Amino acid sequence: MKRAGTLRLLSDLNNFSGAARLRELLAGDPAVRVRCSPDGRHLLLLRPPGAPDPQLLVAVRGPGAELERAWPAGQPSPLDAFFLPWPARPALVLVWESGLAEVWGAGVGPGWRLLQSTELCPGGGARVVAVAAPRGRLVWCEERQAGAEGREGPPAVAFSHCVCVRTLEPSGEAGTNLGRTHILLHNCPPLGLLTSRKDLFLVPTATTWPGVGHILLIWSPSKGRVVVAAPCLGLSYSKSLNPGGGDPWDFRTLLRGLPGLLSPRQPLTVHTWAPTPQGLLWLDFSGTVSLVQPHGGTRAVGTLQEAPASLAGSAALGTFHGTLACVLGSTLELLDMGSGQLLERKVLSTDRVHLLEPPAPGMENEEELETRGGLRLLSAVGLFRIGWEAPQGLELPSAEDLVFEEACEYYQRRSLRGARLTPEELRHNSTFRAPQTLASILQGHVSPSTLLTTLRAELRDYRGLEQLKAQLVAGDDEESGWTELAEHEVARLLRTELMGDQLAQLNTVFQALPTAAWGAILRALQLQPDGNGRLRSQAPPDMWKKVLGVTTGGKEPPSGILPLFELLCRCLCQLEPRWLPPFVELAQQQGGPGWGSGGPGLPLYRRALEVLGEEGTRPEALELDLLLGSGRPKAVLQAVGQLVQKEEWERALEAGLALSPSSPLLRSEIFKLLLAEFARHRRLDAHLPLLCRLCPPDLAPAELLLLLQTHLPDELEPPTPFPEPGAEPPLTVGLLRALLEQTGIQGRPSGPVLSRYEDILWDPGTPPPTPPRGPMSALQASDHPGLEAWAPFGQGLCVTDTG
Repeated sequence: MKRAGTLRLLSDLNNFSGAARLRELLAGDPAVRVRCSPDGRHLLLLRPPGAPDPQLLVAVRGPGAELERAWPAGQPSPLDAFFLPWPARPALVLVWESGLAEVWGAGVGPGWRLLQSTELCPGGGARVVAVAAPRGRLVWCEERQAGAEGREGPPAVAFSHCVCVRTLEPSGEAGTNLGRTHILLHNCPPLGLLTSRKDLFLVPTATTWPGVGHILLIWSPSKGRVVVAAPCLGLSYSKSLNPGGGDPWDFRTLLRGLPGLLSPRQPLTVHTWAPTPQGLLWLDFSGTVSLVQPHGGTRAVGTLQEAPASLAGSAALGTFHGTLACVLGSTLELLDMGSGQLLERKVLSTDRVHLLEPPAPGMENEEELETRGGLRLLSAVGLFRIGWEAPQGLELPSAEDLVFEEACEYYQRRSLRGARLTPEELRHNSTFRAPQTLASILQGHVSPSTLLTTLRAELRDYRGLEQLKAQLVAGDDEESGWTELAEHEVARLLRTELMGDQLAQLNTVFQALPTAAWGAILRALQLQPDGNGRLRSQAPPDMWKKVLGVTTGGKEPPSGILPLFELLCRCLCQLEPRWLPPFVELAQQQGGPGWGSGGPGLPLYRRALEVLGEEGTRPEALELDLLLGSGRPKAVLQAVGQLVQKEEWERALEAGLALSPSSPLLRSEIFKLLLAEFARHRRLDAHLPLLCRLCPPDLAPAELLLLLQTHLPDELEPPTPFPEPGAEPPLTVGLLRALLEQTGIQGRPSGPVLSRYEDILWDPGTPPPTPPRGPMSALQASDHPGLEAWAPFGQGLCVTDTG
């Protein structure tokens, strides 16, 4: 039964921002250039130079702001514009003939904003004639002055162009990263640039020198290869090419090394080029459509019923489901890609029709998922989908039948018996309960539409993952593809229970691609820096419970397999060691009882320290940060002790001051530790204000002096007013007074003096009389009782006369 091609209305354009302006441009300007974003939500319309305002319009379907740009008369408008395949936010690049390039983005603020502006030809004297934006790159063909290399004559003008490439990737929330300029080809004729999902086609133009107008090139960035093809000669050659390695090809040298390509031939007479996933389609003036495949081979697809009258006539080519769609004027023809047979011919209501590229894999919305496999057609009337309608009377198997048929194949692969399972056996055998349960759901408990809505996100992710795997297996081994695959795999494993095999697989992913795996963890835990060197997270508690758990199921992981928390700590040590202590601190705040931080197992900081290695081999800075951030008294005291050994006095004091007032005992222990050092030597004197702030307010002067006396060095000789040259200066009352004042911060007691030392702090009278300089008898000494009062302070504490 013959299929019927249908045009289904997807949108009347009313749900696009700036719908009136969008219809006006589509209906009024036949030369307008239309491009669609990778997600299918944005439409870009670019009018040729000299057209009325606006020359640029970007419309968005659903919520969002449109972008309109106009350039006054005398000011050049962009040569071309492209959407960039950035999944995080919509972005586009505008390129002028002068080499100016602007990158615009949406989603980082209200409306569209300019992200970056750069010059592709900074030296001047060059002119951009063609530009393309394949995935992650910006490629352009520029004309350079022929006299720059001392050549003259027609050949010099004909081969005065070069093809250049720069990487173009997103950077952060609102930035772009433009790489260095590399020359792909030099000394080449002017070439047009067309891009598919994997390849870049360099095609001859009307101004290409006739002697090479029959040759085109196909560059595969992922494979580092260029294919030189001559479709009219049936020849193609493949050459290794790596512009990033600094080895660009000379176009004329390249052709001279390939036999047969320079045979005299007429240039290609092409009316329309169209890149597709299968290769490059081209329509000639006889109405024949040919396909140039990525390996360089060429075959005829079919011939249209009507040939293009002239170059000014509009034409558009596209493919879907093994079908070639060609819009020539107001006529739509559908041809079979295999046989070239005309399947259907329709007359449209307008001759200003544009075929849109299908959305990129994994970026389709719900509408594209329901209408996948078709081709979209845009005109001022609306947005349509071209597809095939199922024949009348064709009975499709029910969802219940499909369940039992798939289950038969699954169980048959696992079965050891020779007899073959049948769907009827699965229906009535109570052993196989899973297919029966799913079939009962599909019978009416849950409608198929509701089930599809529930599973839509999972199906989209699964299909995108499978497409990505197939792409990599086919040989597209770009780093971005492996990165995306690793992110998908980590996200999938985090949704499991992370038992033996899953945990081992997660370890393997982290070992192979740690950067991509950590990127998936960042999104899962929603980690963000707060600007103060700390991290914050908005992940649900269940996710943190999975991260902090030591093991799952009460079993220890196999040798060499790390639990998830240790795995993340090791990954941070490799990538960004400075973020390991903040991550452990955040984990301690998120952890609950029995999650690995408050249960009977090791505390989190100890688990992180074990990842760093054995004691004595760990990086000192990381170990200190982990100990200080743990909040555990023993760990903090251990860290302060290490700081004292390294004589990092200020950091040791700040560690004590950073403790909250709810830890008075720990602060007191740190103070006593540092007070002992203060009594032994004078290297802590410069930090005396910090030591005073650390002093416990409830410490009495008598207790302070007793602590000092405990740690004062033993004196083998009577004290002298001045130390010997080179000897350690002694502790003086002048240094001690600040600490004694700090101990009295609660105020002088109103009752009797409780300590014999408090008069040092609170006696506002005159000091005791100065003893005479000459020798004194015992009778004279009794006349000056003040001297006896000073006697006890001479024991272990040298007092110098500062007056």
